[in-house]
Amino acid sequence: MQSAPDIFSYRKYWAHKFGVAPVLPMSRAEMDELGWDSCDVIIVTGDAYVDHPSFGMAVIGRVLEAQGFRVGIIAQPNWQSVEDFQCLGKPNICFGVTAGNMDSMVNRYTADRKMRSDDAYSPGGAGGLRPDRSVNVYAQRCREAYKDVPLIIGGIEASLRRIAHYDYWSDKVRRSVLLDSKADLLVYGNAERQIVEIVHRLANGEDIGALTDIRGTAFVSRGLPAEWAEIDSSLIDEPGQVDSHPDPYAESANKCKTVSGETTVVRFERHAQKHPRDKTVIRLPAYEQVKQDPVLYAHASRVFHLETNPGNARAIAQAHGDRDVWINPPPIPLTTQELDQVFELNYTRRPHPEYAEQKLPAYEMIRFSVNIMRGCFGGCTFCSITEHEGRIIQSRSEDSIVKEIQTIRDSVPGFTGIISDLGGPTANMYRLACKSPEIESACRRLSCVHPGICKNLNTNHHSLIKLYRRARKLPGIKKILVASGLRYDLAVESPEYVKELVTHHVGGYLKIAPEHTEQGPLSYMMKPGMGAYDRFKKLFDRYSKEAGKEQYLIPYFIAAHPGTTDEDMLNLALWLKQNGFRADQVQTFLPSPMALATAMYHSGKNPLKKVTHLGADIPITRGLKQRRLHKAFLRYHDANNWPLLRKALQRMGRADLIGNGKRHLIPTWQPAGTGDAAKGGRRFLTQHTGLPPTGKSADKPTRAKKLRNRSQRSV
Repeated sequence: MQSAPDIFSYRKYWAHKFGVAPVLPMSRAEMDELGWDSCDVIIVTGDAYVDHPSFGMAVIGRVLEAQGFRVGIIAQPNWQSVEDFQCLGKPNICFGVTAGNMDSMVNRYTADRKMRSDDAYSPGGAGGLRPDRSVNVYAQRCREAYKDVPLIIGGIEASLRRIAHYDYWSDKVRRSVLLDSKADLLVYGNAERQIVEIVHRLANGEDIGALTDIRGTAFVSRGLPAEWAEIDSSLIDEPGQVDSHPDPYAESANKCKTVSGETTVVRFERHAQKHPRDKTVIRLPAYEQVKQDPVLYAHASRVFHLETNPGNARAIAQAHGDRDVWINPPPIPLTTQELDQVFELNYTRRPHPEYAEQKLPAYEMIRFSVNIMRGCFGGCTFCSITEHEGRIIQSRSEDSIVKEIQTIRDSVPGFTGIISDLGGPTANMYRLACKSPEIESACRRLSCVHPGICKNLNTNHHSLIKLYRRARKLPGIKKILVASGLRYDLAVESPEYVKELVTHHVGGYLKIAPEHTEQGPLSYMMKPGMGAYDRFKKLFDRYSKEAGKEQYLIPYFIAAHPGTTDEDMLNLALWLKQNGFRADQVQTFLPSPMALATAMYHSGKNPLKKVTHLGADIPITRGLKQRRLHKAFLRYHDANNWPLLRKALQRMGRADLIGNGKRHLIPTWQPAGTGDAAKGGRRFLTQHTGLPPTGKSADKPTRAKKLRNRSQRSV
């Protein structure tokens, strides 16, 4: 894989003379205190501003500050007017817009399309402080505020919507977010590498329209650039002309030539050399095509996901009318040294003082946790981590992680000596990678662990064990917990790791995610079979007993995933009952933009294989009634679900599971006030409808504006 300049090697911008801000400013009063007359970059975000390396706006803001730029934050602005977008003045270089740490639609709606009443990324957990499709709304307001300022969008919402994508909430294929937001440039992934280059080049006077050569970015273009070759992947089921192969030994005048009357010389035509990959673009089916043809959408999704390895990915183009959305290959992953520096910047590790004593649930969750790595090579089809962070694992150094633990111990209020999580997107992928950099760069697999663990993958957990042991020895540290998701199929490859984890880092319960018990759904999820779970459980129980601890596994499952039948959910419910599990919180599949499982949901086809119109269909759980049934199977013990389950079992010919014995799944009797009798209870309410305010409510300032006004009065 090619290298890239260190993101901290650029010459600092002249404004570095102002020094490091105690906290990035959110008001003109704070800018005045810092001696700033303006901001160079303003970041607009849908989250409350928390100056912590787990929050995207803080990471990008502090990384740019380390380059010498003055960065301001506009957090959760009132999007119904342009006023809040002008509160810091006109940025000298650019606006950066993000919906926050979550896609705004996932943040605001459940898998049943019900609006949530709360928001973990808002002060007090209040809902309604961000709009639907926040990137589009914020970007358009930035344009209204300062039309000529370059506009860059990023974050997970922009990343997952960079091409034409199926939108579950409107049940249709939407255009690339680049077009709907009218942004100049989109950065995808964690984006430190590309945003640093972009801002430096803009500061040096380059026009944003000329920044088309930066990896990890997308932009709108017209036509194919000179010296580029195009591979057309916009059609399926239409083979081209098949020409017969010439016979080089045929005795004909145009195939061979007689020399000196005796010798027959056969001349072979050399194949034309392949065009360089870095000058080759893959053309996906156009937006207008995938909008009308779900099978073509699945084909586009498959092609797109095969171009995600930074070592061999090619550029991608997708037509939207007479324009192309052009997506450059993924950015080169950060080195350990770069990642260390990102995490060691001058974060206060606290919410902005504007929020005073209000609790931020998302912050409280990660307040005493440490992120040790990025990326995931699991490739689960329903998950967005790979699409956003990539498959290449980027790990911090042991020294950097220990330093952060010490910082938490010494400076974070309320620390009691317990690190709540030492993990990342996956708990046990720290320093795991392909044994060969050459093979890794050339690999086209969607997962390193499915259908089985790749023989080229290093599964040695020694580095993680060493880190755990060192962290436990730090003075003032009573306990190090591991709360991130665990890949138990990898863990069983290292029994020493399982013993270390179970003996020292489990707080009574360990959450793992088999997601299902049946091989059909598991194959569409790209998850391991239950054999790996059983092997891990044996090790877990054995080492818990040896440590003299009573500890339990808490398995998580998904209802209504593509490829799941009613019979699959029934078998899962029977497994849960047989093993004594009663799930209180269950997850129903939510088709997030750009995920492979979402392509399955929309098309009924399997993009893990070659997609054709005549290819086999897969079972899809679409209707609300059937989705509720699948969720009810997971909560078979809930009396409110029994009427629905009784009808389903009778329809499926499994009335033998209805009864009052231990072998039955649900009883014949119904408790008073449950089931159908419980209907018409409290409605699911919210503080925000997503519609413009009407009447008296139009004059009321938003919560974010009230907070900002209070902060300005107190300065």
